[in-house]
Amino acid sequence: MHLLLSGIVGSVAYGLAGPGSDVDRIGVFAAPTVAFHGLHPPRESVVTTDPDVTLHECAKYARLALSGNPTATELMWLPAECYEARTEFGERLIAIRSAFLSAPRVRDAYLGYATQQFRKLTARDSGIGGRRRSAKHARHLARLLHQGRVLYATGVLEIRLADPQWFHAFGDRVAGGALDEAKALVAAAERDFDGIRTPLPDRPDEETVERWLLDVRAAHLPPEPARR
Repeated sequence: MHLLLSGIVGSVAYGLAGPGSDVDRIGVFAAPTVAFHGLHPPRESVVTTDPDVTLHECAKYARLALSGNPTATELMWLPAECYEARTEFGERLIAIRSAFLSAPRVRDAYLGYATQQFRKLTARDSGIGGRRRSAKHARHLARLLHQGRVLYATGVLEIRLADPQWFHAFGDRVAGGALDEAKALVAAAERDFDGIRTPLPDRPDEETVERWLLDVRAAHLPPEPARR
């Protein structure tokens, strides 16, 4: 595989990491173009847990980002110090990051992922481990709603949170039993999305994304044999 772009995402990138936080990484790679014509196409994703790394083949990555997937999207908006590999095609990917965005997909993805975090909160257990997980789910619920609203309102994804302590305090309150506060935050975000006049288009710019992907494919063809 040919790694195109990779970086540290998750709590470290958001500024929410604590002493025991995992370091999550995500990346985009290109498989050799001819490999797609064989009996066994290359894997679309490579995932390891020690360390926590998720790598997506460039076509799958493009589909995820076009769908509004928050984790895939954030790779293109990281602070410079969070990138660990940046090739020419990785730089081009960052340059076209706005082409992946569309209003309905951003709204649905960020609200949808936040709602998943809320459902996890309602299924929490009351032990110490359960409270820690609940605090984490609550932090990520609030973070998703905040990032989604900012992206929807401005067209810019804010990765490093300006006030991480607020998110920690919110998580602690919800883990302590203030589930209604989390429910109210989701409801307020839904109202905000309905009222925001977004600069995002109704559909992503798939032509620009397709040009990038085809250029990646062309660059990873085998070299032509030398002519005699």
